[in-house]
Amino acid sequence: AAIALGLGVGLAFGLFNGFFVAYAGMPPIIVTLATMGIARGLGLIYTGGYPIDGLPEAFTFFGRGNVLGIQTPVVIMLLVFALAYLLLDHTPIGRYIYAIGGNEEAARLSGVRVSRYKLLTYALSGLMCSIAGLVLSSRLMSGQPNSGIGFEMDAIAAVVMGGTSITGGRGSIVGTLIGALMLGVLNNGLNMMGVSPYVQNIIKGLIILFAIYISRERRKRR
Repeated sequence: AAIALGLGVGLAFGLFNGFFVAYAGMPPIIVTLATMGIARGLGLIYTGGYPIDGLPEAFTFFGRGNVLGIQTPVVIMLLVFALAYLLLDHTPIGRYIYAIGGNEEAARLSGVRVSRYKLLTYALSGLMCSIAGLVLSSRLMSGQPNSGIGFEMDAIAAVVMGGTSITGGRGSIVGTLIGALMLGVLNNGLNMMGVSPYVQNIIKGLIILFAIYISRERRKRR
């Protein structure tokens, strides 16, 4: 029941974001940053800033268990990517999402219910975030109110490295998977080399800027 409630909270925050972006016409970056602050504040209030431990041993399955010799987080990741691939590349919903990202007004004039699909996209994003939180909590075997801080930078870096356009309309799930794997290798490599976490943040920022520059140049040539 607690797991279902946690997933429901992520879905609710996604719907909350989607409503204000799709129906209230508010800037997405402002809405999502505001709700991130709200969510973190609620988490700190609920926990008092202290971790929640004493979770049942069975909960470790999602973060440390395995299925047929494959670690559970890897299985969850592959399932999520497979479902996202089917949704984006083999259903009308996926085509609508790409169309909205490429040219929202053109999509609206083509008969696409833009607000509805925006709301759906944000809802799915919130659900995916809650799944990531489930895996992280299971690996830590505690509810850490400060865990996940800075992960938004990793998420942006992964999708940009995978070829997704920040301005919308272009990207792929396979590219995002490759970007996430490249970022993981980069993080592990920098850690093994003893590079300071502060320097790692600088490197990630530079990667994002460089990837956005390349994406912008490609769009110019087209």
